[in-house]
Amino acid sequence: MRVLVVDDDRNVAETVRRMMVAEGWVVDVTYDGVSGLEKARNNHFDVIILDIMMPGLNGYEVVRELRRGGVWTPVLMLTAKDGEYDQADAFDFGADDYLTKPFSFVVLIARLRALARRGAPERPPVLTAGSLSLDPAAHVAKRGDTVLELTPREFGMLEFLMRHKGEVVTKAEILDSVWDINYRGDENVVEVYASYLRRRIDAPFGCKAIETVRGVGYRLAADGGG
Repeated sequence: MRVLVVDDDRNVAETVRRMMVAEGWVVDVTYDGVSGLEKARNNHFDVIILDIMMPGLNGYEVVRELRRGGVWTPVLMLTAKDGEYDQADAFDFGADDYLTKPFSFVVLIARLRALARRGAPERPPVLTAGSLSLDPAAHVAKRGDTVLELTPREFGMLEFLMRHKGEVVTKAEILDSVWDINYRGDENVVEVYASYLRRRIDAPFGCKAIETVRGVGYRLAADGGG
């Protein structure tokens, strides 16, 4: 297996390199985002390990540019940043896995093997459902060519529904994914935001994307509701 390590901490990069070479893997190492991006674009790797905070380009920018350029090599972010929003940003930009420093080498190896087995299927960075489109990284949602003016909560709910288009999702699932983990309010707040979204993405365009499934939850039409 061929692995690219991109980390400006040379001690960490060298430790990771030695351990993976001991596993019998071929390892390339770079120490900044610019050279890491160039190497990832121009060579085949089974998996890429990216730090986040690096000179030149940070890890978020590297993975975003790779996905924009059609490079779908699995990416694991290996970083000291352990906030939940840091992890959410990494996945939104196109990362496949996230591991914080200090880390277990056994866990790192297991995750790299899992990513390599999964391979690199193409995953569009922009979500679509008919004429609806949503770019999580750029935080832009559109109906056709019209940019939709959404609040952060509306955007988050639409993103969740689009990631599960054609599927029925419950209010509890929406709350768990879109609202703060400490939210203890009424589940009916989801109904309120479903109504808000319909006014933004459906009513002005004569569409019906968001369907209420009585007694269960909501479903976003795979074709965007017309």
